Amino acid sequence: MTAPKTLVKVTIGGEEYSLRSDRPLEYTRAVAEHVNQALKEIQSGGGMVETHKAAILAALAITDELFQARQTSREMGHRLTALAADLSRLLPPAKRASRASGGHPGSSEDTP
Repeated sequence: MTAPKTLVKVTIGGEEYSLRSDRPLEYTRAVAEHVNQALKEIQSGGGMVETHKAAILAALAITDELFQARQTSREMGHRLTALAADLSRLLPPAKRASRASGGHPGSSEDTP
């Protein structure tokens, strides 16, 4: 069952928006504040940038953050997989076989 949507008012770029979200209010406000901050950074970077262009540049900056976070997550996943393989080699041979097949300590696979 999905959470009920709540209405939250936020301000982005000096404009008030009413958002419906199934996320907690604090989360929705934090997301809106992140967008607002990105927009402010673009607008304070010097030069006059039209609002819609500043919004697009802010969206690009936020998307760059997302892509970098995804890349970091993938790299961390690869590192953890490699570390698990290294640690597995340190286990006694009988335990390695049960770990490779997905067995857990104390499961029927470990009992002779």
